[in-house]
Amino acid sequence: MILEHVAIWTFQLDALRAFYENYFNAKAGNLYVNEKKRFKSYFLSFDGGARLEIMQMENVPPSKDDVYQQFTGIIHIAFELDSIEAVEKLTTRIGNAGYEVIGMPRTTGDGYYESVILDPDGNRVEIIFNKAANEAS
Repeated sequence: MILEHVAIWTFQLDALRAFYENYFNAKAGNLYVNEKKRFKSYFLSFDGGARLEIMQMENVPPSKDDVYQQFTGIIHIAFELDSIEAVEKLTTRIGNAGYEVIGMPRTTGDGYYESVILDPDGNRVEIIFNKAANEAS
């Protein structure tokens, strides 16, 4: 069994698509539009087969969660890169572009080297390198 995709509501569909294309090499499928429901979405595909569906619909209310606090439900997505240097480089690139870095690159207790950034909607995105797995192989 595989996890096929995760979905995110947004009010800025094209900005979110461009962000994931630009920084995480996403490949967007065709725009899907359901005029009756006033719904639009893109499926973004990533290396390795994972997909992210970004969706927009007028009557979806804004989140009441504080992006700086932890809360129940899905809290982040993570992208694995191939080195510590790649994590640092992408984190710097995203931060220099004006996006917020809320967790500077660091080694975690479970062997990951990671940073945490906020995408244009304030969704947490971890940029990781699995040091423990790479040292074991």
